[in-house]
Amino acid sequence: MPEAVAHSSNTPNRLGADSIARLLVHYSLPAIVGMTATSLYNVVDRIFIGNGVGPLAIAGLALTMPIMNLTAAFGAMIGAGASTTVSIRLGQQRHQDAVHTLGNTLVLNFIIGLGITFFGLVFLEPILILFGASPATLPFAKDFMQIILLANLFNHNFIGLNNVMRASGYPKKAMWSSILTVLVNIGLAPVFIFAFGWGIRGAALATALAQLVGFVWVMFHFMNPSSFLHFQKGTFHLKKRIVKDIISIGLSPFLIHTTASLVAVVINVSLGYYGGTDGDLAIGAYGIINSIILLFLMIVMGLNMGMQPIAGYNFGAQKMDRVVHVYKLTMIAASIVTIVGFLLAMLFPTSIVGLFTDHAPLRDLSASAMRIAMIVFPIVGFQMVTTNFFQSIGKVRLSIFLSLSRQLIFLIPGLILFPRMWGLTGVWIAIPFGDFCASLVTLFVILKQYKQLVRQGSRF
Repeated sequence: MPEAVAHSSNTPNRLGADSIARLLVHYSLPAIVGMTATSLYNVVDRIFIGNGVGPLAIAGLALTMPIMNLTAAFGAMIGAGASTTVSIRLGQQRHQDAVHTLGNTLVLNFIIGLGITFFGLVFLEPILILFGASPATLPFAKDFMQIILLANLFNHNFIGLNNVMRASGYPKKAMWSSILTVLVNIGLAPVFIFAFGWGIRGAALATALAQLVGFVWVMFHFMNPSSFLHFQKGTFHLKKRIVKDIISIGLSPFLIHTTASLVAVVINVSLGYYGGTDGDLAIGAYGIINSIILLFLMIVMGLNMGMQPIAGYNFGAQKMDRVVHVYKLTMIAASIVTIVGFLLAMLFPTSIVGLFTDHAPLRDLSASAMRIAMIVFPIVGFQMVTTNFFQSIGKVRLSIFLSLSRQLIFLIPGLILFPRMWGLTGVWIAIPFGDFCASLVTLFVILKQYKQLVRQGSRF
């Protein structure tokens, strides 16, 4: 759906007719830029905090990751579920159903976002302590999350509506939405942290204001009657069928984020315990490593976002050869990204970590741990794309199974077993162990399902 002519009734057909490679570039490139920009401002936040506040602040920020993942889980559930539903409905030429999905997306995000904000603020301190905060790191984590939770409503709606914007034919505009939030965040963070002396609260406030700006941007888009999909009267009352479609399809990314939150808790508690007197530094090291890993995974997620409307539309239109083609191209591109990440982590770990901190013990610990954690990183792209592929064509159970296999079936048992044998090093070893085992399972599943897709077409 070309953005310049997105309101034309014939524009959805582009997803079912144009070159798959061209479509993947058209939809993925803006998503990659947007996702990478979002990841970069998380990295820049940690660089500012590490250099402007200190190593304990980085550890405090790392402790907020489980809560951030839990809040993001609901946003991802609604966003991914709505965007996939919109793509499939457009492929089926059911435009009004897509419009109703848009209205229900806004309402669901408001309801869930308000609930999370209230619950999070009331129970924030005991949650952070449960998640591994020490007396030294708790003040930093609490100061950061209080502001982030207040802005949660804006962030939920921004994520959900931005996904629908991309799926409905505006990938470049969705990209600029993300870039806009990044520019606001990066512009305000150093001012709030260094010039105003607000420390970690300044970083949180910069992020919150950026999310507010992004929310206003996407709202203006969907309030414009010239947009291919836009808000219409009568589409805001929740419909059981639409809500069920959104939640069932979005259940896979929801479980990914939820289990990621659980994993982050287990990792933080394990690092604090097995790290001994350096437990807080080990948690800080994980925060740095996770930021670097996410930088590459965000590119893969951008590729997945580009694949999603193409696969969803063509699956809805029962054009199985195009569905297979877009999966292959996305998998190859994602594998190249994770291979590059692996090479950089193996060759230049100290230089990369040095951007975050000049604290020698934290820098050395982070560099050595990064090499362990990313040792099988080249195969992670394949696993992520395959999981998202099944979600994109509405095969929720397979997507959920593959999502959970890495974190629940392999990673958490590894986090429990390996540290007992190898101490702190065992915590780092568990990360590539989970990636490797999950990728083997994913390979088995896709080989079986791929044959069915080619042979049976729409009965897949």
